Amino acid sequence: MGMKIGLGLYPHLLTQENFRYASQVGATHVVAHLPGWSSRGHRPVPADHPWTLDELRELRAAVNEAGLELAAIENFEPHHWSDVLLDGPRKVEQMAGLKTIIRNMGRAGIPVMGYNFSLAGVYGRTTGPWARGGAKSVGYVRDQAPAPDEIPNGTVWNMVVDADAPAGTIGRVSQDQLWSRFRWFLEELIPVAEEAGVRLALHPDDPPLEELRGTARLVWKPELYRRVFDLVPSDCNMAEFCQGTVSEMNGDIDVYQAIEEFTAAGKIAYVHFRNVRGKVPDYHEMFVDDGDVDMVRALRLYHQNGFDGVLIPDHTPGLECAAPWHAGMAYAIGWMRATIALIERNEA
Repeated sequence: MGMKIGLGLYPHLLTQENFRYASQVGATHVVAHLPGWSSRGHRPVPADHPWTLDELRELRAAVNEAGLELAAIENFEPHHWSDVLLDGPRKVEQMAGLKTIIRNMGRAGIPVMGYNFSLAGVYGRTTGPWARGGAKSVGYVRDQAPAPDEIPNGTVWNMVVDADAPAGTIGRVSQDQLWSRFRWFLEELIPVAEEAGVRLALHPDDPPLEELRGTARLVWKPELYRRVFDLVPSDCNMAEFCQGTVSEMNGDIDVYQAIEEFTAAGKIAYVHFRNVRGKVPDYHEMFVDDGDVDMVRALRLYHQNGFDGVLIPDHTPGLECAAPWHAGMAYAIGWMRATIALIERNEA
């Protein structure tokens, strides 16, 4: 069993046409990013209603119909767990909903739930012609980022979850407060995940800043994953290893050491495989073969340390054509397929 290539699809891209496209470019798996699914008219229930067993089974069946496997769901709907993140009055009720989601995923045969335990979420990105040939990509540039205002009440992950919330902000959230909330989250959900056979996979903070909008961040240096894994030891407490974000970090270990350590420990559920130039607070995303990271070396490290999971391109610069996203993804996946094939052949 070798490394597998997947395609990450946002809600509006979860179509039979794109499943066939994924198969055509050589992907074997899909990672479905579901937040926003309900707001696009795909669901007959409110956004805060947990995804049902029937919905998840239908999604997996649609993916399977194209000859693909559904590797993971990525990100809870902010409405599902806003008070878990904010330590609000409905956190116990919302946790019951998260447990229902994990049980439903287990029954539907979906093995991984990727998530990002963050209040500010992904914030402050800029878009521009940063990649090779002036291709459009995203990045974080401190001087161009929005003012770091505090997060308004009723808002989490840049989404309003309570339009009737009182005026004001959620205030400052310290490292101790955030890690305490995170510990409760894991202690409640990991036993359910173990029973359901679903792995919980934490995405690192992007941008990897120690604090953003007055709130602490969990994994803004690679070595902080050690604390995550030690907090509630379990085979279901894993990393959604965003290699791009890790390479943006300023930590005690570099991206190659992180790949080697966490792959050898069996703690990587799946990988966001992308390249960047620069480090926080100034970096841009590049084509897979054109950044600061030696991506051949990275793939060799995954292989040598026994990783047989899924890698997805995550983001990629768009190519100058009628279908920038599709072209960019096809380029990335083609490069990944060729490189993995050569590594596995030469090191078999």
